[in-house]
Amino acid sequence: MPKITINNKDIEFKDGMTVLQACELAGVEIPRFCYHERLSIAGNCRMCLVEMEKSAKPIASCAMPATEGMNIKTNTQMVEKARKGVMEFLLTNHPLDCPVCDQGGECDLQDQSLYYGFDKSRFKENKREVKDKHMGSLIKTQMTRCIHCTRCIRFSTEIAGVPELGAIGRGENMEITTYLEHSMESELSANVIDLCPVGALTSKPYAFKARPWELKKTESIDVMDAVASNIRVDSYGWEVKRILPRLNNNINEEWISDKTRYACDGLLKQRLDKPYKRENGKLTECTWDEAIDLISSKIKETNPKTIAGHIGDMASMETINSFKNLLNSIGANNYEFREKPFYINPKNKINYIFNSSINGIEKCDLLLLVGANPRHEATMLNARIRKSFVNKKLPIYSIGDSGNLTYDYKIIGEKTEDIKKLIEGENEISRKILNAKYPIVIIGESALELKSGEFILEGIKDFLFKNNFITEQWNAFNILIQNASTVGAIDLNFLDIDKKNNFNFFDKLNKNQFDLLYLVGSDNLDFVKKNEFIVYQGSHGDRMTQIADVIIPSPAYTEQDGLFINLEGRLQQCIKATYPPGNSLEDWKVFNLLNKRLTNKELFKNFHQLRQETLKQVKNHSDFNLLPKTKIKELQQKSGEFKYPFLGSLRSADQRVSYIDEFITIKEVDYYFSNSIARASKTMSNCRAERSKSFKNKTGS
Repeated sequence: MPKITINNKDIEFKDGMTVLQACELAGVEIPRFCYHERLSIAGNCRMCLVEMEKSAKPIASCAMPATEGMNIKTNTQMVEKARKGVMEFLLTNHPLDCPVCDQGGECDLQDQSLYYGFDKSRFKENKREVKDKHMGSLIKTQMTRCIHCTRCIRFSTEIAGVPELGAIGRGENMEITTYLEHSMESELSANVIDLCPVGALTSKPYAFKARPWELKKTESIDVMDAVASNIRVDSYGWEVKRILPRLNNNINEEWISDKTRYACDGLLKQRLDKPYKRENGKLTECTWDEAIDLISSKIKETNPKTIAGHIGDMASMETINSFKNLLNSIGANNYEFREKPFYINPKNKINYIFNSSINGIEKCDLLLLVGANPRHEATMLNARIRKSFVNKKLPIYSIGDSGNLTYDYKIIGEKTEDIKKLIEGENEISRKILNAKYPIVIIGESALELKSGEFILEGIKDFLFKNNFITEQWNAFNILIQNASTVGAIDLNFLDIDKKNNFNFFDKLNKNQFDLLYLVGSDNLDFVKKNEFIVYQGSHGDRMTQIADVIIPSPAYTEQDGLFINLEGRLQQCIKATYPPGNSLEDWKVFNLLNKRLTNKELFKNFHQLRQETLKQVKNHSDFNLLPKTKIKELQQKSGEFKYPFLGSLRSADQRVSYIDEFITIKEVDYYFSNSIARASKTMSNCRAERSKSFKNKTGS
C-alpha cells in the first residue's frame, strides 16, 4: 500500500483516498464544513487547509488526492493562520444569534470558531441579509446564517434523488433556494437539517422546544416501517421532543425518513390513558377491574372457536407472544397479523424476508421489482437502491408501474403473464437475470395480494433456486414487507392458515363468523362490524376505538421495551425512552391480568421470562443485529420433491401452483397516514396536505 507522511508519521492509505481521509487514518482531526464522507466533494469552504511540502500555499485537504510520498503538516503556524483567516471570512456576515439559534450546542461553526475564531471583527461593513425561503412544514430557514457549504444541495440531488435545492446568484449574492419556493417533496428531506453545519436549516416542529443538554437520549429503533432504522429518541420528562438518526451502515447509514423523524408528535395526541366500556352506544370511563371483568366474562360465555385475535403493525414480539399464549390458553386458534389478505409461506424464513440484505443492494448488478414501490413502502431501502443506481449505473426493471421513484427504471410488463414468461425463460428479463452475477428480485405485497400471489412467490423462488441464485453465498429472492411486526409474527407462527386456505381468518371475518374480536394495536383492519364484541387494546384513539366495546390503554413503541425483526431478518431491540400517560399498562401485563382472571394462573412471572421464551421461538437466529443465514439443505430437492415446499403438501417438480392472468396494480400507500401514531401527528397531517396541494397544482385537478 502507498504511504504518506503526516506530521512526521508514515501512514499507509488506500488508492483513491484524499489527504483529509489519510489525516483521519493518522488520528488527526481536520476541521471542515462542506466535506461529508457520503457526499461528492465540493471543496468550497476551505476550512480544511493543510500544509504540503514544496507547495507555496496551503491546500484544501478534502479535494486533494493523496499520493505516494506526500509530506503533510496540519499543525504549523501557516495552517493555523490560514484557518483563522477562513473563519474570519465565514463569520463576516454570520449573525450573532447563538443564544436563540436551535443549532446551539450542536453547531459545527460554533465548535470550530472556539478554536479558530476572533473575539472581534476587522470588517466595518454592514452584514448582509438574505430572505428566508419556504421549504415546507419540516424545515425552518434562516438563510442569513448560510455559509454556502452546499451540503443540502448535494444531498437532495445525490442521496434523496429529488433535486429540489440549488444555488442562484454568484459570490456574496449567492443564495440556496428551492427555485420555485415550494415545499420539499422528498421523503428524506429533513436529513438536510442534520447535514447543515450552521443554523441555516433547522427543524420547524422542534423550534424553541429544548436545548440538547436538557434531553435524555435513548438509542432505539424505528417501527414506522419494516426497515427498522436505528434512531436516537430525545425526551424531556415523559415527552418525546425529537427523533434523530443513529449510524448503522447495514441498515439506514446515517439517514432516516421524514415520517420516522417527525411522527413523534403523534405520541402526545389522541392518547388512550384509561379504560373505557360502551354502554347504551356511548363510551364511558371505567376502572381496570371493570374492564378486565367485562372482557373475561365475555370470553367465558363465548365459544373459543368464535374468538379471534388480531395484532397491529407496530407490535413487539413480546406482545405477540404473550397475546398468542392468552388465546391458546382459552382454546382460541383464530389469530392473524396481516391487515389485508396477501399470500405468505411461513415454512422457511427465506419465504418472507429480504434475503439479499439492505447492504447487499450495493453488490447487486441487476434489480427487478415485482409489484413494489420501495419509495413509499420502505424509504431507506429505496435510498440504498438509489445509491447503487448512482454509483454503479444499476439496471432496474419493474413488472407493474412503481410510480415516481428516485431513479430510472424500465417497465417490462404489467401482468402475471410476464412473470410466467420470466419463470419459463421466454422473455428478455429472464435472460438478463441468468447473465447477471448478483441479481436481486423484490416482490411487493401488492403482487402477493393477487389471486395468483402463490404462483408469483413460489414460481419466482423456483426459478431462482434452479438457476443457483439462492445459495448460502448469495440469495436473490426478496420479499418487501411493509409492517414492523410482520417478520416477528410469522416467526412466532401468529397466523391462521392450513394446506387448503391461506386466508382462513379473512374468510371468517368477512362472513362475520367471529363473536368476539380482540384487537391489539390493530387500526388498519378493514371489515364491517355486525354483532361482534370488540376489544381494542392500543395506545391511540384511532379507527378501531370508534367501534370497540371495551378499550384498554397500552404504551406506544417508545414507552415499552420490545424486540423487532426487520424485513431482512435482523433482530433488534426497541428501548423504553419515556413513560405512557395515565393508567396505561404494558401489553403483556394486561394479558397476565386476563389469564389470571380466567384460569387463576399467570402467563409469565416477569418480562425477562417472556423475552427468553420469545427468543427461543425466533427462527434461524444466532444473535442480535445479525442476519439469518440461508440454510440450503432445507431447500434442496430430494426424490423429485421440493424441500422448500409450496404451501400445502409437498408438490412434485412437474406440478404448478394455480396461475391466473391478472394485472399487477401497485396499491398506493398513504405514506404520511400509514399508522395510528402518524395519523395523530399534526406534522404528518401538514405534510400530507402539502403533498396533496402540490399534486393538484401539477395535475391541474
